[in-house]
Amino acid sequence: MLIVGRQRLYDFVDAHADARSWIENWIADTEQARWRTPQEIKNVYASASFLDDNVVIFNVKGNHYRLEVQLRYNTRIVIVRWAGTHAEYTKRVN
Repeated sequence: MLIVGRQRLYDFVDAHADARSWIENWIADTEQARWRTPQEIKNVYASASFLDDNVVIFNVKGNHYRLEVQLRYNTRIVIVRWAGTHAEYTKRVN
């Protein structure tokens, strides 16, 4: 998969260094992945949540943080939309 919006991830780990390892592993996993369906993601990231318009929410570091991406399965593109704390995510969606 091609990851678009990496700078958001870099900015996020600059502010939240304890999530760096998780994000680096996610990047490596995602670059090697050939996800075609939400179930294929769920097989690797059991706590992932799926929203409309192919948006996926990953729980980062035991749900301390959230990562929101949009997938374009047919072109193998993952667009990083947002990353932040769980509390920030809750405010965002409410």
